[in-house]
Parts: sequence; C-alpha cells; structure tokens
Amino acid sequence: METKHLHIFVSVAKMGSFSAVARARNVDPSTISRAVARLEEELGFRLLQRTTRRLTLTEAGAVYLERVEPLLDGLEKALDDAAEVVTTPTGTLRVTAPVTFGQIVVVPLLPELASEFPRLDIELMLSDAVVDLVAERFDAAVRLGPLSDSRLIATRLCSLDAVVCASPTYLERMGTPTSPEEVAGHDALVFPLPGWSSRWRFRSVDGTVVEVGVRARVRISNANALRQCALSGMGLALLPRWVVQRDLERGSLVVVLDQYQSSAHDFDQSAWFVYPSRAYLPVKVRIFRDRLRARCRLGPEAAAAAARKGVPGT
Repeated sequence: METKHLHIFVSVAKMGSFSAVARARNVDPSTISRAVARLEEELGFRLLQRTTRRLTLTEAGAVYLERVEPLLDGLEKALDDAAEVVTTPTGTLRVTAPVTFGQIVVVPLLPELASEFPRLDIELMLSDAVVDLVAERFDAAVRLGPLSDSRLIATRLCSLDAVVCASPTYLERMGTPTSPEEVAGHDALVFPLPGWSSRWRFRSVDGTVVEVGVRARVRISNANALRQCALSGMGLALLPRWVVQRDLERGSLVVVLDQYQSSAHDFDQSAWFVYPSRAYLPVKVRIFRDRLRARCRLGPEAAAAAARKGVPGT
C-alpha cells in the first residue's frame, strides 16, 4: 500500500473534491480518482460515496480516516526525527504566502535554501486567498494582518507600516496634500476590500486619528499593481512601506504626510508565520521559519534589500 495514496485519500476527504485536490497538487483529476480507487481496491471496501454533485465518506471511510490520519502524521514525524539526527531537511516543504509579500520577501530566500539543502523540495503557492492549511495539507503560511484561525501556531515576523505616496509628476500636476483632509480631493488608488476602499486613517504624533473619505479612481486587488499605477502618476496610493521602499529611495515615489501614521484599517499590523498545531515542528518548517524570521528581523524592507544584495538570511 503506497502512502501517497493514503495522503491523497485524506486530502480528498478534507476538501470534498477530486478536482480541488488535483488543483492543489497540479495534476489531472483522473489521477486523484485513480489513486483513491486503487486504495479502495486494496482495502476491499468503499471509502467514498460518489454522486454527480459531491463526495461523502462512507461509514467505513470515516472510521478509516480517523485511524489513518494520525498514522500518517506519525510517519512524517519519524521522517523528521530521523532528518533531525543528520540536521538535513528532506522531502517537500509546502508553503503559501500573499502574492506581493511572497515575491518581494519569500522568493529571494529560495535559492539559498535550495543550495544549502539539496534534498529539500519547495512548493510555494502565492495567493492572497486565506488557504486552509489543514485541509489542503500545507506545512506553513505567511499571513498579513490579524489572525483568526485558532488551530494555527503563529510566530511574528515583523510589523507592517503603510505610507501614502505618489509620483513626483502627479504631485506637480495636482499639488501635495498638507493635511489629511486635503487627501479627499485627490485621485486614490485603492484595494477593493471591505474597509480599505473608501476611507483612509491618519494618526498624528499625539495619537489623534483623522479618518478621510477618498475618491477611488482605480481599484486593484494587488499591491504591486497599485504601485505601478502610482509610479505612472495616476494618483495617491496607500501601500505597505516594504512594497515601495526601493521607489522611495530612488525618488520615483514620494511619501505624502510623512508626519502621520497611515492606515486603511488598523495601525498596528504584522506579518506572521503560521503552521498547523501539532505535537512537533518538522525540521524543514523550523529551518524555513528561522531563515525567514532572520530576514524580516529588521523589517521587510531590509529583507527585500538583503535579497537584492545576496546577503544570507542568518
């Protein structure tokens, strides 16, 4: 009996769909269906009840899932314990991260890991959707902002500061706001998310908060795309500083109202490294977490700069 068939069965049972598991593994749905069918043939009983609309566990399948899932976790622990002895992570590390943060901060770490640990394979899914790590069997994730899943263990990577910025050409054409209230008269480049697209918040050094309604000229669900629009002179953008730090250093973007803290939601935002609650932390996850935390220790702006210069993460 192949353990990969057992893993596939657990994933299908959790996600309730052959096609969803196939997308997560980047294979054809028929491959997933055949793997479950082979397992059922070996066992001699049905695990899943198939209909045109959904998959459900049979009574035997539910019992089997309850018993086999801890066994698979035990096998993974045995592999990690053995790898711990030689301090070399092996197998596949599956991680998900938000698109822009992943591109700027996480991806530059991969060549270092690939070079140092040749027996470690890395599968990184960049998505701004909140993925269910348990159901889709991810080892870990990077999450931005508040955390809501109590099943996850979280390590804080860094704080996330935001700035209102624009290109010099836009400010020459439209003028530079000198107070939060003046922002309302400008074109705004915003995220189309609840609480983000209509009002921006500014906090002064004495703690006073001013909330301003903005005129959304452009709505895009990706921070790097909004940055490109800002560089093109299309308006003011409220973006994480780590997204635009290099542009600020070059002068291609300019911070507006730098004497205020800026936010579209909460002022105290953080990046987190999260993983499912389990009795042990696999060595591959621990190493990845520690390297990423080391890069982010001085903030994601420094992590991105270190990656450009080839500075090791430790």
